[in-house]
Amino acid sequence: MIPGMSRMSFHLHCQRIDASRNMARYYMLAIQPTLFGETAVVRSWGRIGRRGGERTDVFGTEQEAVAHFLDLARRKRRKGYRPTKAATPLVMT
Repeated sequence: MIPGMSRMSFHLHCQRIDASRNMARYYMLAIQPTLFGETAVVRSWGRIGRRGGERTDVFGTEQEAVAHFLDLARRKRRKGYRPTKAATPLVMT
């Protein structure tokens, strides 16, 4: 955990819509604490309105999880995904 900070949860929802290519996709990223004191980056993706894929990566520290979260968010932004709402910090007690 980052010294002086409570465990936090971040969520980012993005979409990539291109009607000319019949593309309507979503991508969701979240940082969440696990039951065992680790930190997980959870992501899900797919076509809007359909069930897609999901993956969870577990990290020993929040710093590692945040770095991975930001790297994934940057990659999706470069591919044309845009946030549907801002990443929202939620303090977990």
